[in-house]
Amino acid sequence: MAEKRRKFAAEFREGAVRIVSETGKPVPEVANDLGINETTLASRVSRAKRAGKTTPEDEGALLARPAAENAALKKENRELGMGRDVLKRWFGGIGTRTATVEPKASTPRPG
Repeated sequence: MAEKRRKFAAEFREGAVRIVSETGKPVPEVANDLGINETTLASRVSRAKRAGKTTPEDEGALLARPAAENAALKKENRELGMGRDVLKRWFGGIGTRTATVEPKASTPRPG
């Protein structure tokens, strides 16, 4: 049997969109906190942006968060690269060299 669709008041829907736009929290986090579908909230946020209901401060906050996250990820990437380089130097390229095996000299068999 299909579930009955829940209906939310206009104030609740507008409040959910406002939380995303003002706090800069990701849509999945806010949707989970409010107990609503992530896709539904994302479409409402998108619709509000197209309607021009976001202020320039909101847009600035939304752009600043990914920029800060990008900077943090670049820093982490540099640190991981340095760690990798240290390990490469420490192990001296183990596994990158091919071993050469000298063939044994054949000895005549008695007989």
